[in-house]
Amino acid sequence: MIRSFKIRIYPTKEQEQKMWEHIGACRFLWNWMIDRQHERYAQNEKHLSAFDMIRLITPLKNDGVNGWLYDISNATLQTVCRDLSKAYELFFRKVARYPKYKTKKKTRSSFPARADALFFVDDKLVNIEKVGHVRYKTDFNFPIGKKVTKFTNPRVKYVLGKWMLCFGTECENQAPCELSNKRMGIDLGVKELAVVAFEDESYVFHNINKSKKMRELEKEIKRVSRRISRKYEANKVGDVYIKTNNIKREEDKLRKLYMKQSNIRQNHIHQITHLLVSRLPCKVVMEDLNVVGLMKNRHISKRVQEQCFFEFRRQMEYKCEWYGIEIVFANRFFPSSKTCSGCGTVKHDLKLKDREYQCPHCGLIIDRDYNAAINLMKYIA
Repeated sequence: MIRSFKIRIYPTKEQEQKMWEHIGACRFLWNWMIDRQHERYAQNEKHLSAFDMIRLITPLKNDGVNGWLYDISNATLQTVCRDLSKAYELFFRKVARYPKYKTKKKTRSSFPARADALFFVDDKLVNIEKVGHVRYKTDFNFPIGKKVTKFTNPRVKYVLGKWMLCFGTECENQAPCELSNKRMGIDLGVKELAVVAFEDESYVFHNINKSKKMRELEKEIKRVSRRISRKYEANKVGDVYIKTNNIKREEDKLRKLYMKQSNIRQNHIHQITHLLVSRLPCKVVMEDLNVVGLMKNRHISKRVQEQCFFEFRRQMEYKCEWYGIEIVFANRFFPSSKTCSGCGTVKHDLKLKDREYQCPHCGLIIDRDYNAAINLMKYIA
């Protein structure tokens, strides 16, 4: 099983300059290859594959103008060609849009590193080809030495003033041998992020977006957004908005606030999913939510988006696989909320405002979300 990691790295000024050179070379090569594809299409010639694009790298370096590409890792340039080939493949399959040119302002600052040259020198330094030994910090313990561990798809990213190294490694499944014989049902919602039924136990995980810290962050985001809007209006010349250094600083501040908000949500979901999987259920049942349909309701679309249901599902899937737990997604038309968990009667007139489920047949009175979680726990595909 391939497990992904993200660690913080602290390059020196010289190493940082080399990283920016790699990022610029990746952007240049991506755009140059798209130009070659356009030229061949205009001349009714065959589309360039990844291997064909890689063969053009050496002549490009030797054309007398782009010799600076020799300072860039060749594995980095080859990976850019493979990435572009995959982008074209997704376009031809009508899965994604046509590959666009990369610009310095809008493109994410990252570059692929050479996998077989990546290794940890000690508990403080990691080697990146053409960059050198870079200092890092992490709570994970990685094997030290060359060719001790096989890394997959290593990438160096620059995110709001921070350098990150992302990679995957082949790890053995460390899951315990024995799981409990208990089933778990998880009901996701907007009022509470998740209500869980685990045999006779119940767990309620609150909506982190309602916490005091998140509310203060939301207020700060609104204040910064208003300041940016007023600065743009003050620096408007005719129909042109001039971006001053003050506006750039405010926009950087706004990006950091959004990133902080996103990290809080991500951490909250990680803690919840880890707690649920640590209970070692034999089977986990979740509902297959129609998030696109929920987003069409303008009254709750923002709150649905903030809950990050897809991220919750993604984390549960790979963590259950890590522990060897079976995970099942109930049919989205399964009436988990309208069905009585005591007698099985379906209450068709249940409305969204009814937060308590009152069974007309057996008289059971139970919380609506917990009732749905129990029905999901009993669900049989």
